Amino acid sequence: MAIVIDIDVLLAKKKMPVGDFADAIGITPANVAVLKNGRAKAVRFSTLDAICRVLECQPGDVLRWVSDEDLETAGTAS
Repeated sequence: MAIVIDIDVLLAKKKMPVGDFADAIGITPANVAVLKNGRAKAVRFSTLDAICRVLECQPGDVLRWVSDEDLETAGTAS
């Protein structure tokens, strides 16, 4: 089981640079990279709230669940 964070997609839609996004939500660009690369172990609700506010989206637009099977298939397809 994996939770995927789709910040890349949302930032691209808004045409927002990572640095501007990090400043707007109050975290470092390095921590944005941790989120984007799927290395985050947790996300604070206050951070999720800020992400949704800045990107004008819902939490479900940011987070999605992917089954182990789908994750393995995606990993072998690349």
